[in-house]
Amino acid sequence: MLIGLISDTHIPDRARILPTKVIEAFEDVELIIHAGDLTSPKVIEELEEIAPVMAVQGNMDRARGIDLPKAKIIEAEGLRIGAIHGEVYPRADSDQLLYLAKELDVDILVSGHSHQPKIEQKEGILLLNPGSPIVPRLADRTVMLLDINNRQVDVEIVKIGSPVCSALDFDQYKRD
Repeated sequence: MLIGLISDTHIPDRARILPTKVIEAFEDVELIIHAGDLTSPKVIEELEEIAPVMAVQGNMDRARGIDLPKAKIIEAEGLRIGAIHGEVYPRADSDQLLYLAKELDVDILVSGHSHQPKIEQKEGILLLNPGSPIVPRLADRTVMLLDINNRQVDVEIVKIGSPVCSALDFDQYKRD
């Protein structure tokens, strides 16, 4: 099963639309997991044109009143995959994410919040953060592809590339 992983899109706060390269990266996926901070339910609608979407609530979604669960779990190819936003401090702290994964009793935990891609295996649990395709923090713009086949897992970080100039409204930044 091929799963697209995405987080921290912040649409329409930071961009109007998803970058075309995200759509291209996800064209063959069977499911998309969004780890929060969509900031608009329209992101789910746009992604659902590609594949079914499982999304969880991020801190910015909560601030906007977007009603999504804080955590979700699915089974794929005999593995339990959990999704959370991952609001741990310091950001992306592996020990705290591991604790949350154990609490959810999952083999793979997908989280966001840090805006930085991360692949880490800790105590037999795979911790994944797809980063952000819109507003990365000291990282490239990224999403991930998670391929699971007979409990074998392959993860690929997909670089989205340069700034999403086509998605930004530069008129708001013009000076008089």
